[in-house]
Amino acid sequence: MKKNVLALLLLMVMVLVTACGNNTANNGSAADAGNDAANSGNAGSGDKLKVVLLIPGTLGDKSFFDAANSGLQKVQTELGAETKVIEMGTDKTKWEPTFNDIAAEDWDVVISGGSEITEMFNMTAEANPDKKFINYDTDIEEAPANMYNMSYSTNEVSFLAGAVAALATQSDMPNANPDNVIGFVGGMDIPGINAFLVGYIQGAQYVDPDVKVAVSYAGDFVNPAKGKELSLIQYNSGVDVIFNVAGGTGLGIFDAAKEKTKYAIGVDSDQAMLLKDTDSEKANLIVTSAIKKIDSAILGAVTKLQEGTLEMGKRDVLGFVEDGVGIAENDIYTSVFPADLQAKVEEVKQKLINKEITVDNAMGMETSEVEAIRNAVKP
Repeated sequence: MKKNVLALLLLMVMVLVTACGNNTANNGSAADAGNDAANSGNAGSGDKLKVVLLIPGTLGDKSFFDAANSGLQKVQTELGAETKVIEMGTDKTKWEPTFNDIAAEDWDVVISGGSEITEMFNMTAEANPDKKFINYDTDIEEAPANMYNMSYSTNEVSFLAGAVAALATQSDMPNANPDNVIGFVGGMDIPGINAFLVGYIQGAQYVDPDVKVAVSYAGDFVNPAKGKELSLIQYNSGVDVIFNVAGGTGLGIFDAAKEKTKYAIGVDSDQAMLLKDTDSEKANLIVTSAIKKIDSAILGAVTKLQEGTLEMGKRDVLGFVEDGVGIAENDIYTSVFPADLQAKVEEVKQKLINKEITVDNAMGMETSEVEAIRNAVKP
């Protein structure tokens, strides 16, 4: 009897030891799998990828920042990720502490954008090698090993916008005048904005070598009143179409266009479609927009990161071939802009795609070179 009891006890001990051993092995495998997933940029098995977007400003510009937020929404709906957007505001002293605070939280991917934040964003990435970072728009090539950077061929898409503007001003469109003068309102006199300007001027000159271009800088990206003021001055001087490259300030351009019944060209997002439901009269004056496909770029980058195929530590320049830029060819464009002019714009676009046209880039220019280009077309 005692032997039977002893045998039973030994059997129970062996079962317990085996069970504990199996649990330990299983836990070890799960941890290893989680580490492998994290190293490849994926969330652990059964976990949602956690993605946060930091806006160096505020939403509502219907342009650059809103386009990024649209990309984050696509990440949520198409990839099933847990997402959050944080508006850091316009006080630049708060940006770096916010980057550091968010990086210390449990987000898998931290996204922000703009050359203005790149240096501090890079520093945050370097201090947090276990996290992944994406800068969705920067002209600075250097990137830490755990960051992926993107920029866009803004000079080329602006070339196409310039062609549209030059064709419009010399057309018989109802709000065009006999003066062969187009306009440009930029947020600041900086290389990133002047990349748009130089492309715009060269595209307009491609259509008409004698075209004149009025150029104004607001010195601000969040001041619609200033944008309207500068635009009214241009419209009153004979300009009949203005290219907006001023972020939230550019919303004032559309106000001025509506007041003067003149044309405008949007930037970054399809701004006519963003305004169509709230102010169709204003939207119908936005002939087209020079679009950076920021939303698609963010979705594409996070998708590759989740799959483990995103090449970190580099910057890609997205152009027409990569479907990173384009002009808005919406219902307003096809109804307001004459069909024969649309055909001419399409010809120019195909030449850009085929590299038959070379567009200068202000990013590699001296200040004096940009100034000479501006002065050459000054009204």
